[in-house]
Amino acid sequence: MSMPKYAFFQGKIVPIEQAKVSVMNHALNYGTAAFGGMRAYWNDDEKQLFLFRPIDHFNRLRNSGKLLMIDLPWNSEQLRDILCDLLRTEDFHENVYIRPLIYKSMEGIGVKLHDVPGDFTMFAFPFGNYITADNTAVKVGFSSWTRINDNMIPARGKIAGAYVNSALIKTEAELNGFDEALVLNESGHVSEASSANFFIVRNGKAITPPLSADILEGITRTSVIALLREVMGVEVVEREIDRTEVYLAEEAFFCGTGVQVAAVTSVDHRPIGTGKMGPMVEKLREVFFKVVTGKIPEYRHWTHPVYVTEPVKA
Repeated sequence: MSMPKYAFFQGKIVPIEQAKVSVMNHALNYGTAAFGGMRAYWNDDEKQLFLFRPIDHFNRLRNSGKLLMIDLPWNSEQLRDILCDLLRTEDFHENVYIRPLIYKSMEGIGVKLHDVPGDFTMFAFPFGNYITADNTAVKVGFSSWTRINDNMIPARGKIAGAYVNSALIKTEAELNGFDEALVLNESGHVSEASSANFFIVRNGKAITPPLSADILEGITRTSVIALLREVMGVEVVEREIDRTEVYLAEEAFFCGTGVQVAAVTSVDHRPIGTGKMGPMVEKLREVFFKVVTGKIPEYRHWTHPVYVTEPVKA
C-alpha cells in the first residue's frame, strides 16, 4: 500500500507525520470513533479524478457522529471541499481510497460519550481491490461468529469499535482458506460480509438483506440497487435470506466501497451457479465502473470532479 503524504488534521492539511494522537486518546482506548470509506476514480480520457457520492458519504459519517454524540463544525459540502483540497495537495492521478475519521479526542480515562470532545481527520492513498486480484471469483465461508446487532453497537454506522467483530470474522475466514466470510445475525439470517453488503440472484431477481438485518447502510449498496433497477431492468427484493438459500443461488456478489462489486463463486466449498462469475454480476460490474468514472451521463451527478478545469475559449 502506498502511504499518504498529507492528512487533514486538527483543522488543516499537514504532513502525514504530524497527524498523531496521544496513547491516552479516548478513541484509541475505547473504540469511540466512526469512519468512512470513500473512493475517487481517475478518468484518463478527461484527465479528471471523480469522487463517488461524496455528499452521501459525509452525510452518513455525520450520522455516525450523532450515534457517538460527536458534532462536527463542517457540513457535508464543506467536508467535500476539504477533501478536494487534500486530494489536490496529494496531486493524485490514479484511483484512490479515502478514509475520513471522527473520534473522541479527550486524553484521559473514563468510558462515556457525553462531555467528551470530538475531532475529525482524513487521509487518502492509492488502493486497488480489497479482496482478490480481480474480484471475479471470491471464495466464501460462513463465519462461526455472529453479527453485532443494533442494540449492542449500531451496525448501520461505521463505528470503529464494532469492527473488532469484522476483524474476528475476516481472520477466521482467511485462516480457513477463504477470501471472505458471510455472517449470520442473531435471528439466524444472512447479514453481510466482514465489511461488505451481500446480494444473491434467484429466478432472475437480485435479493439482499434488509437494513433491519444488522447491516451497514451501504452507499454502494444503494447505488447498486438503483443501477440494477434503472439500467439493467432487474427486480430487486430486500428481504431476509436463509443460509441454505445462499447455496442455491444462481449468482451472488458483494458490494461496498472497498470491495466495489465482487462476484462470489463459492460458499462453504459449494459452487454458486456454474462456479464462475454470472452474467448479471458481469454486466453490473461493467455498468458500475462506467458510472464511478463519470462515463454514464445519467449518473454523472453521483460524481464530483476534484480538479478545476478551465472553460473552453471561443
